[in-house]
Amino acid sequence: MTAAELNRLAEELGIDVLGAAPAEPYAETERHIRERRERGLFADMRFTMAQPEVSCHPESLLSGARTVVSAALCYYAPADPPARGVGRLPRYTWSDRYADLREKLDALGRRLGGCYRVLVDANQHVDREGAARSGVGFYGKNTMLITRRHGSWVVLGTLVTEVELESTAPLALSCGSCTLCIDACPTNALDEPGTLDATKCLSYWTQAPAAIPEQYRVPLGDQVYGCDICQDVCPWNRGIEKRRAGTAPPAGAEPHVSLVDWLLSDGDELRRRYDRLYVPKNDPRYLRRNALVAAGNVGGPREQEAVELLLDDDDALVREHAQWALARIAERDADR
Repeated sequence: MTAAELNRLAEELGIDVLGAAPAEPYAETERHIRERRERGLFADMRFTMAQPEVSCHPESLLSGARTVVSAALCYYAPADPPARGVGRLPRYTWSDRYADLREKLDALGRRLGGCYRVLVDANQHVDREGAARSGVGFYGKNTMLITRRHGSWVVLGTLVTEVELESTAPLALSCGSCTLCIDACPTNALDEPGTLDATKCLSYWTQAPAAIPEQYRVPLGDQVYGCDICQDVCPWNRGIEKRRAGTAPPAGAEPHVSLVDWLLSDGDELRRRYDRLYVPKNDPRYLRRNALVAAGNVGGPREQEAVELLLDDDDALVREHAQWALARIAERDADR
């Protein structure tokens, strides 16, 4: 199959960008993962970094693997500015676009024929490297995969197949001299361009199984999960709102959440509602922890009342963050 034929299939299936590369080892990526892991830059994250001997070897993911097909699906959708007392979610979590892409890649595998394996948001494959090799996008200084037309507002997925496809060339693009993402990161997590120090990353700390360090709580602002700062300032992401004009968010898309709801809802029910989010050990207290930080930063009287109810919580992590949140609210009130 030629690259042109593959592109026609992508258009038919509603995949925004598609590329193909031979199923070969990612030796350089594997080396980078091992080096950065030794430096402690991944904190306690595992994901694709846990077993680079697997995630960097697509040729071993399927018997007879010949081609790695990489796909990108744009998830950008507009949203109104957040009101007071709500927490913000990063755009990729507003709806489950990973599930959408998984279905599209499965349909692609059936169309191609032969044996195939679909990997979307899976620990067994470094999707960004496959996507960079096949010209779906290029690595940005913020470590994100940046596509030509949709910037970094994409989820990535992979189809490993025994079918031989014509390879698509890598993009001859880069960030050039731009350092906007590095300059905008409030915790200096991107000071080494192209390398993320997870121990300083706000997104990491909203997903970490521990207390959020105090020096990172105020920079989180109203964010209750993840962080889009380095994407919001990226020049490659400009204009996407015009190109996506008229594209309605998926049904049920949720850019903002009620902080009071996150603070006071039954934990099991809260976890079920947000099962699309990675929550350490599936423990809802980490969502409550995040909401407490956001309540301290942007909450009003209703949020303060909810925080006060958690001062005597059975969990020490929740109590400590509730105490911080109340002190932060008092500090904000004093500054008015």
